[in-house]
Amino acid sequence: MSQPYEVLQEKCRTLRLAETAKELPNLLREAEAKSWTYYEFIHEVLSYEMSCRERKNSEKLMKWAEFPEVLTFENYRLEEQTAIGEKQLNILKELTWVDECFTLIMMGPTGVGKTHLSTALGIHCIENGYQVSFISMDRLIYILKSRDYVGKSRTRYKRITESDLIIIDDVMYMAYEPQDAHLFFQFIYEMYDKAAFILTSNKGPGEWGKFLGDETLTTAILDRLLHRSEVLTFSDEQDSIRMKYRKALFNHQNIES
Repeated sequence: MSQPYEVLQEKCRTLRLAETAKELPNLLREAEAKSWTYYEFIHEVLSYEMSCRERKNSEKLMKWAEFPEVLTFENYRLEEQTAIGEKQLNILKELTWVDECFTLIMMGPTGVGKTHLSTALGIHCIENGYQVSFISMDRLIYILKSRDYVGKSRTRYKRITESDLIIIDDVMYMAYEPQDAHLFFQFIYEMYDKAAFILTSNKGPGEWGKFLGDETLTTAILDRLLHRSEVLTFSDEQDSIRMKYRKALFNHQNIES
């Protein structure tokens, strides 16, 4: 490598253009081969650095989100559920509801695609520069209870509260102690008008009171969550998508024979 390359690379590193510094020799060779103008060269250099930073930021946000699986719209079977149509899905993809701090409540039995749809929306948000957190309600309660004395919980709580979209999976899957219910209310109270929510649950909001054990507290929580909201109901008659496409270890026909 010639000296001018090294000098320019060092200047790039000083300006914290680390990715450009590594790619600079290739960019210079391409500029010479294609006879780029000064404008074209500067445009390519800056575009390359920006795309690298966007990719790194997206990777960081994906790590912070802590999705249990990478589930995207690419393999989401819209035609196999009744909760939402193509027109409504396209409206959700526009993400104005995130900016307006809406709540999406996805209601229905296990295995019908609630978590897949919520994860796909979360990943779509990250691809558009939003910060997202995905967490089960049980895990959230643990984070809220332990954030004052467990370092990992404190870090996770900070990332959740800094998110533009908070996805809480399996809401009201089980009954909670009064202390847990109050922590959940306090969390919703603090995040009201600061973040959008997606809540998945196999229980309707009308049933949440018996799981939190306090109807007054439940009303206060729902008052904030439902202020700007959309409820997507997955039919009880819908077959479990997981069971429909499950993989079997044994060929039952061969076993029976």
